[in-house]
Amino acid sequence: MDIGKHWRVIIDSAQDGIILLDEQGNFIAANHSAQLITGYTEDQLIGQSCRMLNCTGCEIKGIGKGKDWCMLFSQGLVRDKKCMITDSRKQTIPIVKTATVLYDDAGQIIGAVETLKDISENISYKNELDTIKRIYHIDDGFHGIIGRTPVMQNLFEHIQGVASLDTPVIILGESGTGKEMVAKALHEKGNRADKPFVKVNCAALSETILESELFGHVKGAYTGAANDRIGRFESAHQGTIFLDEIGDIPLSVQVKLLRVLEEQMIQRVGDNQSIPINVRIITATNKDLEKMILQGEFRQDLYFRINVFPLTCPPLRHRKDDITLIIQHFISILAQKTKKNILGFTPQAMRIMVIYPWPGNIRELRNAVEYAFVLAKGKSIGTEHLPEKMLQHNPATSTPMTTLTDPVVPEKISCKQSEKAALVEALQKSDGNQTKAAQMLGVSRVTVWKRMKKHGVVLKNAQG
Repeated sequence: MDIGKHWRVIIDSAQDGIILLDEQGNFIAANHSAQLITGYTEDQLIGQSCRMLNCTGCEIKGIGKGKDWCMLFSQGLVRDKKCMITDSRKQTIPIVKTATVLYDDAGQIIGAVETLKDISENISYKNELDTIKRIYHIDDGFHGIIGRTPVMQNLFEHIQGVASLDTPVIILGESGTGKEMVAKALHEKGNRADKPFVKVNCAALSETILESELFGHVKGAYTGAANDRIGRFESAHQGTIFLDEIGDIPLSVQVKLLRVLEEQMIQRVGDNQSIPINVRIITATNKDLEKMILQGEFRQDLYFRINVFPLTCPPLRHRKDDITLIIQHFISILAQKTKKNILGFTPQAMRIMVIYPWPGNIRELRNAVEYAFVLAKGKSIGTEHLPEKMLQHNPATSTPMTTLTDPVVPEKISCKQSEKAALVEALQKSDGNQTKAAQMLGVSRVTVWKRMKKHGVVLKNAQG
C-alpha cells in the first residue's frame, strides 16, 4: 500500500492537532483537530506565519530560513512542551506540543511537523471542581453528612444538643438513609470522641455468634471457642457502642442486653465473672419497634431503655432539594479517586435524578452516581449513562430543567435530536462559535470540537 496517497486521511484521523510548516515557519497544512483547536480553517492558516498563534513555547529568531528562523530548527526536536497559543477568538489555549524537523535527502531543512494536544480540559478541571464545591457548599457537610434542607438542619441541631450527653439515642429511618453516619457524628461531637467507636451489625450475626460478639466468651464455652475472647462491649469501654439493626436481635439476647444496660456489667459466654463496662449506647433500626412489641417480637422494657432520645433520618424523597448537593459530593469523591474529569450531570440527567423516588435512599443514589461515572467518557454525565430503571420511571427525559448545573445561555438545543444534528444546529445558531455552541449543548468547548471531529463536521468560517 502506498501510504503517501493516504497521508491526509491519516492525519485527519488523529485525535491531536497536526500542523506542517515550511522552513520559514509558514503553515503548509493543518489537520481537522488542529483547525478545531486553533479555531482557524486550513485555508485561513495556509501561507500564514506560525507567529499568528503566539505560541509561548517558541523561540523565533525570524532573520532567515531554517536555523536562522526558529530554535526548533537548531534543536531538531521538541517533546511534550507545555505552551499557550492564541486561537481565532484571541483566547489562550493551553497545549502540549511536540515538534520534529523535516529534512530532504541532502540533509537540508525543509520544514517541521508539530502535534498539538489541547489540555484546557485537564488544566481547568481542578479549578472548576473547586468552583462547584463553593457553589454547592460541599465542604459544609456536618461530619460527612450532606444536607441543607430544614429537615436536615433540624437533625444536625438535635445531634449537637444530645452529643455531649450519655443519653441513649436510637436512630430511626429507612435503609440507606445514613444512620451509621449520624451515630458517628454523635460520637465525634461527644465527650468520648477520643475513645473507641465500635459498631455491631446485629442483623448479620446468628444468635450464638451475636452473644459472643457482644459479650465475649471464655475458652471452651462452645464448640470452636479455642481461646478467651473479649466482646464488643469490652472493646468499646470508655467509648461508644453502636448497635445497628437492633430490631433483629433475638429475644434471648435482648434479655441479656437489657441487663447489661441497666447494670453496666457484662459476663462473657461460659463465665460467671462480671466485668464492669462504661459505654455510651447508640442504637439504630429501620423497623417499627412498637409494632414488634405488640407482636411479641421485641421487649418493651428494652425499648424504653434505648428509646430515650430518638433521632430520625429522613428518606431522600423528603429532602429533594439536597439531591443535587449530595450528587456533587459523590462526584467530587469519585473524581479524586478515579482521576476522571467529570464535573457534573447534564440538566436533563439531573432532572431525572431529582424526580426519581429513591427507595434505597442515599445508598442507592451513590450506587447510581458510581454506575454513571463508570459509563461516562466526557466531562458530564448524561441521561444515556443513568441506570435503566431511572429512565423507565421518568420516560420524559427531554423536559428541560433549570438547576445550579444548568448554564445560563441564550438558547438550548433539544435533546431529542441526534448528537450530530444537535451539534450542527448549535454551530449554525452560534455562527460557528464553538464556545457558544458548547453552552447551548451544555458541554465543554473541547467536547464540541471532539464531536465535530467524530461526525466530520467542518466549518467554512470557524470562529472558535
